[in-house]
Amino acid sequence: MTDQTDNNEPQVAKPPFPMDTAATEHALDLPQGKLPYHVEAGWITLRKIHKPVAHLFHTAYLGQNQQEDRPLTFVFNGGPGAASAYLHMGALGPQRVVFGTNGRLPQPPTRVVDNLETWLTFTDLVFIDPVGTGFSRALKDTKSKSEPKTKNTDKEDADDPQENPEYWEIDKDLDSLGEFVRRFLSKHHRWTSPLYVAGESYGGFRVAKMARSLQETHGVGLSGALLISPAIEFDSLLGSDYNLTYWVELFPSLAAAAHQHGRTRNHPENESLDEIIERAESFATNELARWLTHGEALQESDRLQIVSTMSDLTGLDRPLIERAGGRITSTLFCRELLREQRRLCGHYDASISTVDPYPDRNAYEGPDPTLFSIDRLFTGAINHQLRATLQVTTDLEYRLLSMQVNEAWKDKENSHVFRRLVGAMDDLRYGMSLNEHMKVFIAHGYFDLITPYFSSQRLIQLMKLTADQKNNVLVKNYTGGHMFYSWDGSRAAFQADARQFYGLAKSPA
Repeated sequence: MTDQTDNNEPQVAKPPFPMDTAATEHALDLPQGKLPYHVEAGWITLRKIHKPVAHLFHTAYLGQNQQEDRPLTFVFNGGPGAASAYLHMGALGPQRVVFGTNGRLPQPPTRVVDNLETWLTFTDLVFIDPVGTGFSRALKDTKSKSEPKTKNTDKEDADDPQENPEYWEIDKDLDSLGEFVRRFLSKHHRWTSPLYVAGESYGGFRVAKMARSLQETHGVGLSGALLISPAIEFDSLLGSDYNLTYWVELFPSLAAAAHQHGRTRNHPENESLDEIIERAESFATNELARWLTHGEALQESDRLQIVSTMSDLTGLDRPLIERAGGRITSTLFCRELLREQRRLCGHYDASISTVDPYPDRNAYEGPDPTLFSIDRLFTGAINHQLRATLQVTTDLEYRLLSMQVNEAWKDKENSHVFRRLVGAMDDLRYGMSLNEHMKVFIAHGYFDLITPYFSSQRLIQLMKLTADQKNNVLVKNYTGGHMFYSWDGSRAAFQADARQFYGLAKSPA
């Protein structure tokens, strides 16, 4: 006998989002003593004209000994399309994933340990997953049926609603984060706390934008803004045969990575990383910039001398540099530096390499050891932290890095093609004028070829800051790559520098 279902009978749908926030109490054993803290993990509903349009997931770590002057920091990653798990479980939270030596991948399984370098010792932390990442979701697409739907390239969640891509755009994304901050401050009565925003990669772009928008639109006065491996001006991160800045800014990181692999040639014995970097910066802004400016008009003797120096600093062969016209892409460098060893370097940390599965092919076709290879670490760590430790109950997939969001991302609705290369440095400058007391902390890793440290270093010198404003900007570079905090020594140094930064930001002017 076959079971039959009455199609007219209403079906009860299982809600994908729990209505209650998971609240738990914990204590962290640190060398300086026990640190008790309270955690709330759940969703805040974003509304448009009282209608729910998205559920934004967050994890808030709050010290139990609340004081009026205790800082509160809102944290997010980048992508766009990345959840906050990288900073959450890699650097700032009270628990972290275990990395291998110097940021390398350890063997499975994923291990989570207490984080002795947590920032919870000097600030409360709220990790936000932007819409479409982590457990955050937009609700049913309300656009007309005639509009094209976005292609879902991610694994489908059985209980996911049909998503609206409205928030996958620069200004709407900033609006959602601004609304979240405002709602959180009101719910937790934290409007008078010292407030900070911290973001990594594209998250640094968000921070620079929010340094203006939070204060101008939402009335949120910031004590500090932290940009971690930031992408600030996108035109400086894209190279072509006709521009200079990308190649000049990338070169010192190529030289730093070559030195780390022992590939530097004809250099003084025991030359340090700092000394190599100093030489590479000078060469990039002088000789290399001159070659790229003059091109074939440069005298051959000068060109050959520049090629020779480039070869010495990068470890690449001269014919390869000549064929590239001095424009060494990160992909070319990562493909060729260790080619005879049958290894590929990572773009996000060029000091890390992996076996090249296709050594006979010219193109870089193997896995990047510093991108998708690390997903297993953070996917395991964040799911353990949220589901087991913090007792979040949901059938939703935690989207660590959503390529659906990344590929659908837009700058602005109906923007002109000539305005597609966006930047946020003007917003940061504007925000620093709106609030002359706001401090800015910019941090990079030397071996990062995606957002090179020298880019931010150059941009800061072009901001036309006053002497007082310059004193409000702290720039630190660390051994490591895009996630330099995966290096144990750099993570400890980063925490120490951040603690000092928070102390300066809280001090009266």
